[in-house]
Amino acid sequence: MRLAIIRQRYAPAAGAERFFEGALEALLERNVAISLYTRSWPQTKLQLIEPVICDPWYSGRFLREWGFARSACRAIARSKANLVESHERLLCCDIYRARDGVHAVWLEERLKGASALERLRLRLSPYNRYMQRVEKRLFRSPWLQAVICNSKMVRDEIIDRFRLPESKLHVVYNAVDSDVFHPDVHAVRSSVLQRHGIDEAATVFLLAGSGYEHSGAGAAIEALAELPAPAHLMIAGREFHAERYRELARTFGVANRVTMADADGDPRSWYGAADAFVLPTLYDPAPESALEAMACELPVVTSTKSGAAELVLANDAGLVCPAGDIAGLAAQMRTLLDATTRRRLGANARRAVLPLSPAAITLQLVLLYRDLLAATVQAKAAARSNRNPQTVAGAPSTRSAETMKPAPPGTAPEGAASGNVPPVANATAGPTASDAPAAAPAPPPDAAAPDESPPR
Repeated sequence: MRLAIIRQRYAPAAGAERFFEGALEALLERNVAISLYTRSWPQTKLQLIEPVICDPWYSGRFLREWGFARSACRAIARSKANLVESHERLLCCDIYRARDGVHAVWLEERLKGASALERLRLRLSPYNRYMQRVEKRLFRSPWLQAVICNSKMVRDEIIDRFRLPESKLHVVYNAVDSDVFHPDVHAVRSSVLQRHGIDEAATVFLLAGSGYEHSGAGAAIEALAELPAPAHLMIAGREFHAERYRELARTFGVANRVTMADADGDPRSWYGAADAFVLPTLYDPAPESALEAMACELPVVTSTKSGAAELVLANDAGLVCPAGDIAGLAAQMRTLLDATTRRRLGANARRAVLPLSPAAITLQLVLLYRDLLAATVQAKAAARSNRNPQTVAGAPSTRSAETMKPAPPGTAPEGAASGNVPPVANATAGPTASDAPAAAPAPPPDAAAPDESPPR
């Protein structure tokens, strides 16, 4: 059995990838061969993974996405994969991991409060138009067996917007290592505050996440201005325009109560120095920083468009308000100035994420892959018993270059109207090495390439 994974940039050092590798390692131990379709092969402990490099030239975000999808789908058309999982929005996959949520929803949130010129720019962006179009076609694809959602928020958005049946949607949260992120990190509080010149009597709110605009740093600074001193905001993360936010803090008169921490330091020191975690994000399907903060017994204030909000609300682990609601955010941060309230919500926060251990999430993924791989074997056996010439042993794979070619934007794949689309399970039941013909014909050069062109 062979599983193909498609991901443009694979960074094994990142938190999500570390736990994802745990599931892949378990599959390798169960004799499942794995191929990774990516732009570059990183240093990873999983040396048994077979890398397939798909790195076409590009300039700009649109050509980056379109070019990689075209290259990866061409390679998949020539492969003998039994199951294809993509972390990118493209049309040649059986499983889609919706790690970035729903682009259409993100765009709607981004348009709120934007200037007229910014709204026009976002709507006319070739990248945004392409991502919305390919996303819509992906969720209508007859080959799509399953979608892995990293929060219930994402699952519900897909159901609401694309009417995908819930049976295809599997919620698998990002794992958090509660042995690494632990309340003991608070032992460093005094030393960290002293290093940054922060009053130890201050209630310290931590905002952690790359991209200050995306994380809602501006809203947090404005809300801080409504809180009494010595309440303090520590911002940790990478940002190209950090000076813009320093100027915002000066404008609101809280420059001496806002600290921008070193993003390259140990994140546990940030959590250890903080009394509460704040993330008024515009849209984040699964903020790892929020889960880590909860494991460190920090109460969380976040937005309704954060995947962490559902855990916060279900477990009384903090407070939630709409993104951009400065008055609401300030009121919730003011609630957390009370130490007793923080202790209660913080204890609930840690309990909420304890079930999300690396071992538990790895097992959940392995069981899902097991069921989906087994379905392909059953479908293949059924096809052979029916003597279907398209799926019997030695016949070309149903994941052929011709069947993989997407329909034009906004239309169903060929055969959908007449009911002749191959069953989803059959579409993934490509031949194994022993089933392949001695000399299978090569697919046409562009047959498996997405037919998207730059929006006009």
